[in-house]
Amino acid sequence: MLNITTLPLGYLQTNCYILRGADGCLVIDPATQASTILDALNGQPLVAILLTHGHFDHVGAVRDLVAETGCRVFLCPEELSMPRNLTAGELYYTDTYADGDEITLAGLTFTVLHTPGHTPGSVCLCFQNAMFSGDTLFAGSIGRTDFPGSDSAKMKASLRRLVRLERNFTVYPGHGESTTLDEEKRYNPFLR
Repeated sequence: MLNITTLPLGYLQTNCYILRGADGCLVIDPATQASTILDALNGQPLVAILLTHGHFDHVGAVRDLVAETGCRVFLCPEELSMPRNLTAGELYYTDTYADGDEITLAGLTFTVLHTPGHTPGSVCLCFQNAMFSGDTLFAGSIGRTDFPGSDSAKMKASLRRLVRLERNFTVYPGHGESTTLDEEKRYNPFLR
């Protein structure tokens, strides 16, 4: 069972997730407030930051965390095409991942699902029975597709892909409360 800490950070209350593994921690979407994130690590080493996408409200603490810990930063390379005003400057990363990649860090193995639509390189990250959906899927809703770099047709295709998944993941979104994939298949109007 995953050990997950959720920190809603910043004025947009972006969910930053800390996953604790056998060999340290992973941070998903460090929105802002690096000191708050570092305190929540409780002295455990930060092995890597995993980004679901590159919007400013999901990446604000990346550079400060790297400066403090020297951790790796993973990003889908399609995010590099986004306008800098949406990413708060040049995106920092050390490694890339792509659809279908299976990566083990801190003793935790995850699979990458490329789910473009909200941004060109949006991903969902699947660990065991948990899915970190970024701004692709929320409880009862989905991410916006009216930003530069967004694409409503690609979002529809990504959502169809999530509907076809057979596992009932617990979904940890970029904003708001967690949900389950089965609940979203049943009640989310965007998944019908």
